[in-house]
Amino acid sequence: MNQEHLIKKAFEAMENAYAPYSNYHVGACLLLKNGTEILGANVENASFGATCCAERNAIFHAYSLGYRKDDMEAIAIVSDGKYLAGPCGICRQVFSELFPQKAPIILSNKIETKVTNIDDLLPLQFGIKDVL
Repeated sequence: MNQEHLIKKAFEAMENAYAPYSNYHVGACLLLKNGTEILGANVENASFGATCCAERNAIFHAYSLGYRKDDMEAIAIVSDGKYLAGPCGICRQVFSELFPQKAPIILSNKIETKVTNIDDLLPLQFGIKDVL
């Protein structure tokens, strides 16, 4: 995995963000184990609950193409903000179920980069084990 390449691709994806309300642009690049890269950008809506984050768009697109969490290697999430774009609560829940637990989640902006994983971002996860 080339971390710098994933970050670059995520910044390219960020150019497609639709953020007329917040003017906060986010891009994501999901790397699959077969080398496929799936991009995502945040898409806002006047009904804010209908907004979808970049990382969810990338993961949902992968699932729509037939890929599953075992196919995923890493994801980069970037923003044009002053601070790293940590995944929101909804995205953390999606990661906990649809993304490998220990796979790298690379957070970056033009200033800094941090590598983490969903176990660190969301301890005591609620998932399928809790509802069966």
